[in-house]
Amino acid sequence: MPVQSLFYEEVVSVSKQQHSNLSVKIGTDYTFASKINAVPIIANEVSQSVQEYPVVFVENDGSVMLNAILGLEKEQNLYVTAEGKWQGKYIPAFIRRYPFIFALNENEKTFTLCIDEKFSGCNQEGRGERLFDAEGEETQFLKNVLNFLKIYQAQFQRTQQIAQKIKDLNLLESAQIRMNTEQNEPLFLSGFSTVNREKLQQLSGEQLAELMQLGLLELIYLHLQSMNNFSDLVELRKQVLDH
Repeated sequence: MPVQSLFYEEVVSVSKQQHSNLSVKIGTDYTFASKINAVPIIANEVSQSVQEYPVVFVENDGSVMLNAILGLEKEQNLYVTAEGKWQGKYIPAFIRRYPFIFALNENEKTFTLCIDEKFSGCNQEGRGERLFDAEGEETQFLKNVLNFLKIYQAQFQRTQQIAQKIKDLNLLESAQIRMNTEQNEPLFLSGFSTVNREKLQQLSGEQLAELMQLGLLELIYLHLQSMNNFSDLVELRKQVLDH
């Protein structure tokens, strides 16, 4: 299951010395995400994500994070077409921020804006948006990117805390999805957790009140409801294979 770097290949710090003439064209080609079957999502995009994706919990390197499931097999994203178009209604912020990312400095207190220079949209021909103007100053586009990533990073850390709270209440259990292929062979998707309904019902009134006050109770019910989206993924997989 995913980690925070995923499809990033050649990440370097953004600088006017190195990227004075660099332009970036985004939002047209999502081929870079075609081989990921899940992606982290932040808490404030859960309500949009659950309308089409199963939303689950994934543990990685000791932390817990919400993830949207995008495919039923390894290296399979059912929402990216052969032409690189995203066919889902909602594109997770983790995808939208690419090719940019924050890297934690050695002091682990400050972040540096980085870019994946392997991204197909990076160019010197002026396609898309420039990062720096003729005077070497940050363009409005780059300022918007910085602001987006600052908000995203804060929300990412908050979501980890939220997911950890749910784990600390002992509500999570390992889950597995089983389906049959066209050849009637079993196919399994595992490596994620879901909230156990019985354990949720056994929480004390005080614990439930705390979850409600923190806005987590609604998130939990949205997560549980999103499990129904696995059937849509199965159907989408059939459509993709038929083509």
